[in-house]
Amino acid sequence: MKVLVIGSGAREHAIVRALLRDDQVSSVECAPGNAGIAQDVTVHPLDILDNDAITELAKQTAADLVVIGPEAPLVAGAADAVRAAGIACFGPSASAARLEGSKAFAKEVMAEAGVPTAMARVCSNDAQVEEALDTITHPGTPYVVKDDGLAAGKGVIVTEDREAALAHARACLAGGSSIVVEEFLDGPEVSLFAITDGSTVVPLQPAQDFKRAYDEDEGPNTGGMGAYSPLPWAPSDLVEEVTQRVLQPMIDAMAARGTPFSGLLYAGLAMTSARYPRGRVQRALR
Repeated sequence: MKVLVIGSGAREHAIVRALLRDDQVSSVECAPGNAGIAQDVTVHPLDILDNDAITELAKQTAADLVVIGPEAPLVAGAADAVRAAGIACFGPSASAARLEGSKAFAKEVMAEAGVPTAMARVCSNDAQVEEALDTITHPGTPYVVKDDGLAAGKGVIVTEDREAALAHARACLAGGSSIVVEEFLDGPEVSLFAITDGSTVVPLQPAQDFKRAYDEDEGPNTGGMGAYSPLPWAPSDLVEEVTQRVLQPMIDAMAARGTPFSGLLYAGLAMTSARYPRGRVQRALR
């Protein structure tokens, strides 16, 4: 099987190397790739937001399977275009990728699926933002403001400064995006990914990353750094619980909508202090 991987980050490099170890894979190529990936496989220049270019390259390389890593081309419909050309593709359709592309949409589906999530309000103007900041945020907790759209992991601000929260919201609104004001959940963050064909869910191992730059989390959010797995402090039933309460209900809800999600589903979790005391987590990390 010939595989074409779309993307240029460390994630795609890891995918390339994993595919090279698969006995059923005869060749792997990547576009646009990076200098490190180019040492392992052939790379091609490519605009990952050009669906026609992705499809044409898949044809030119005689790919049997296209694996799309980044969220942006998936939201733009790259998987739909590849499948329409008769080529197998790993990645959700544009309609299903809205789970990644819109936090407001993800909240809507979570409500339908009965998935536990932080209270939130979608805002499209200053007045709505100010009201939401005053009603969603509990006294003594930080303000949480999120850009509704894709922001490469950098569209969220968590701050005790109301003016900073407003400024972030206004910047997002000025760029044409809605914003989501969300209740702050206290506790360490955990990521759990799952591979799914639109009905069956196969969870991977949970991981934790520290998104903020600088020591003591004093800097802005990054796209994710300092990730590690496995998590020695996590309860033994974490994966099972998240699969039953979050992942499977979301997949079922998307299927019920007529937009099944196939590919890699990401669950971003806050391990709230009521159940996962921060002290216990810190002791486990030392």
